[in-house]
Amino acid sequence: MTTAVAAPFRFFALHVVRTRRLGPSLVRVTFAGDELREFHSNGCDQSLSLFIPAEGQTEPRVPVELGDGWWQAWRELPDDVRAVMRSYTLRALRRDALGHTTEIDIDFVLHGVEPDAATPAGPASRWASRAAAGDRVLLLGPAVADNRAIRFRPAEDTDLVLIWGDETAVPAASAIVESLPAGIQARVWLEVQHAEDIQDLVTEADAEITWLVRDRFTGDRDAESSPMALDAIRDAQLPSAERPYVWIAGESSHIKALRRHFVGERGVDRRSVTFVGYWRQGLTEEQLRAAE
Repeated sequence: MTTAVAAPFRFFALHVVRTRRLGPSLVRVTFAGDELREFHSNGCDQSLSLFIPAEGQTEPRVPVELGDGWWQAWRELPDDVRAVMRSYTLRALRRDALGHTTEIDIDFVLHGVEPDAATPAGPASRWASRAAAGDRVLLLGPAVADNRAIRFRPAEDTDLVLIWGDETAVPAASAIVESLPAGIQARVWLEVQHAEDIQDLVTEADAEITWLVRDRFTGDRDAESSPMALDAIRDAQLPSAERPYVWIAGESSHIKALRRHFVGERGVDRRSVTFVGYWRQGLTEEQLRAAE
């Protein structure tokens, strides 16, 4: 199989090793496969494209043998055959003694899998909620450790890191927090649906982590992000810093509002603000890609 797509990215044929429920809204799926030997990433918020089987299929159908022409050929496959593509971030990877990647973790948000959910689960949430060892997927990921799908890039002289993410960004934000070195200050706001989704994060940094739980504020049972993050951050007393760096990721409209706050109200240099819209309220990933 020809797996080259556009350097530094390629396809990896993987299978599920195990799953672990992290909370009502989150499940961690661990993947392995011989091709992971060529998977390389040094980024804490490494973006990935995951292909899962269409409903009723046992493996994802993506015409990777076409090389750079796979995208158009994939789009032309029938809806009931074409693999479902979703974007995720790498939560963790593990390497063997030779430095080869042996396993990767991806955390999935489970939207609408509850029987009484107001909005039915999408295909990725349904798949993740019932994933089992041996299930096969394809991953479009990095073959080069430093690649353009890594967004967290603070300057070397950064003296304060500010982070916000909703549950779609919690995996990347958590990996970032855990990677921060001793001697750097960090203020972190992570937004989740349920108190049971809160995770223990261990870091050497001087990090103050605030979990914002929507159930406590709204009683809302859906998975859509709320504007409470802006109020919480606007009211926060931040440490003095000469060279702050901001990383914010999640729902697009809230990202824009938070960026305006940090640049316009906090005076952070816009060049030191990384903002990534992982999703847009009311749109599926297919609709979002079409809009873009």
